[in-house]
Amino acid sequence: MKPISLILTSMAAVATLQLSARPVMPPLFTDNMVIQQQTDAPIWGTAKAGKKVTITASWNQTTVSTTADANGHWRTSLRTPQAGGPYTITISDGQKITLKNVMVGEVWLCSGQSNMEMPIDGWSRVNNYEQEKEEANQYSNIRLLQVRKNISPTPLNEMETNLGGGWQVCSAKSVKEFSATGYFFGREIHKYRNVPVGLIDASWGGTFIEPWTSAEALRQHPDMTEALNDVSKLPTDKTERENIYLNQLNQWKQQERSLDPGYEGEKPLWAMTSFDDSQWPEMTIPVQWEKAGLTNYDGAAWLRRTIDIPASWAGKEVKLSMGGLVDDIDFTYFNGIQVGQTNSYGEKRDYTIPSRCVKAGRSTLAVHLIDTGGDGGIYSPADQLYLECRGERISLAGNWHYKATTPMASLPRIPVNNTSSPNQVTVLYNAMINPMVGFAIRGTIWYQGCNNEHKGYQYRELLPLMIRDWRHKWGYNFPFYIVQLANYKQLQTEPGDDEWAEVREAQAMAAQHVENSGLACLIDIGEAGDIHPRNKQEVGRRLGLVARAKTYGEQLEYAGPTYNGYQIEDKAIRICFTHADGLRTSDGGPLKGFAIAGSDHRWHWANARIEGQTVVVSCPEVASPVAVRYAWHVNPLCNLQNAAGLPCVPFRTDDWPGLSINNHNAN
Repeated sequence: MKPISLILTSMAAVATLQLSARPVMPPLFTDNMVIQQQTDAPIWGTAKAGKKVTITASWNQTTVSTTADANGHWRTSLRTPQAGGPYTITISDGQKITLKNVMVGEVWLCSGQSNMEMPIDGWSRVNNYEQEKEEANQYSNIRLLQVRKNISPTPLNEMETNLGGGWQVCSAKSVKEFSATGYFFGREIHKYRNVPVGLIDASWGGTFIEPWTSAEALRQHPDMTEALNDVSKLPTDKTERENIYLNQLNQWKQQERSLDPGYEGEKPLWAMTSFDDSQWPEMTIPVQWEKAGLTNYDGAAWLRRTIDIPASWAGKEVKLSMGGLVDDIDFTYFNGIQVGQTNSYGEKRDYTIPSRCVKAGRSTLAVHLIDTGGDGGIYSPADQLYLECRGERISLAGNWHYKATTPMASLPRIPVNNTSSPNQVTVLYNAMINPMVGFAIRGTIWYQGCNNEHKGYQYRELLPLMIRDWRHKWGYNFPFYIVQLANYKQLQTEPGDDEWAEVREAQAMAAQHVENSGLACLIDIGEAGDIHPRNKQEVGRRLGLVARAKTYGEQLEYAGPTYNGYQIEDKAIRICFTHADGLRTSDGGPLKGFAIAGSDHRWHWANARIEGQTVVVSCPEVASPVAVRYAWHVNPLCNLQNAAGLPCVPFRTDDWPGLSINNHNAN
């Protein structure tokens, strides 16, 4: 359901259109916008049906005209000059509106999941974020447009934006919650090309690639048929979709409780004060439970804590606060009585404990918590975890007993929230990409892949499919530059197969084989303990190198050593590379990260040495080597780079089936 403010804004726009017949422009066309240079840039809006609409740009004072159709829609194009400004664009159907402070320059679309969404200073922070915000005030010719998160089962023509609505001049305030990767990339283009830069941020954390792809494109992939059919059956009305979801979720929760040993029918045995949890292990809350004993666990668990209630609280209502970082679905009990229940992560848990339940002395707070995927547990800040009665508080931070019960793999498939879940096929394309199709852009940068980690082989197909889909919709083969997944999780100790390596391989294959594409490799700047590495400045710089070389024709090195073939030489294998001037190690030590195998497919750490623009790999335990891998792990040992300091792109010479091939074939 839309916020009241948005409904009122829409009503006001309709009233203005009806009463004054003044043209109305989508948020792509506002004050402070950047329009792509040296092209026929489409421009569109609405006016009174049948009205003649004229558009005049101040850079040449040439007027173009068109006529609004029976539904009031009109569309035409403006021939844009070389980069410059500020200019104005005047749109008139008898009454005028004027877009002010318009710049002509380079427009880039920035899309993907959370590492593209990650802001300068918001739910996460980049390195030196305060300094970066202050410096942003110097770049008034960088302009920012952030698409508001939204989903739709059918393509939309209109979209909503954040940051105050429409385009914003870059400043410490406007850049604060904008895509850090997008901003730092745009800053590189602005600095080295000396042109205004417009950045459109259309990203959503925790999303797969399938929601970002149109239904027309996904129909070409046999794995997508069932999911597309499911989405096509959804009502367009959000309220209807919400009711369907809630009915499905209630049925699922009943099934989940029926499988949980903490319940006897509907009775929560493990929530009772009399239940003995003394043999359960403890965790110190707030904490993500993966870091406190439930490693890699998705599913249901019970958390219990004993509290001494003061005599002064007896018979009075008590507020229970657990903050918003409760992951994901909770059933919360006080002395065996349910006092609250919330269905999703991120919603604030403020529950009221009825006065009849509050007695002096020993009481039990029990939470039946279901982590549906990713992180789990209660990890709101400690000052948000408390009981409160008439201004007095008892902290709930500290030791809780816990017991895992039913893993998600043993539960029925959880229903998808069809009103808010971004992970249904095509729904993000429909709501966040389709409304801007045709808006003149120079190209796209893309940072996504973590969510597709279990289907790297399928990603080989889906990423090129989406690239070609967007280009087909826009009508031209704009540059598409891919950020390869950074290193993450526990450092590699042994060679072998790895799902993240397979996704990286799919990303590199798309960059190599899809026309006008490129890759920014981040295998050396990730963080083992954080899936959102904070050095987004270097991400933007490396993307900028690719664009400066491949889009703008600068003569510079833009990629690290890239695998280009091999030769078997007796008991060794020689690996050939492109982008290999000045091969060296990043730390000055021996080469790390190379593994070698014979026909038995058993991998061994290899000895490796640099010879010119090649690397020779061998191992005493492999007398007849047939294959080599490098940096083949979620967080690999690796240190090969070129003279430009850019890391070698992870690779393998073999095509042996890996971990995700079975997931792909199982569809």
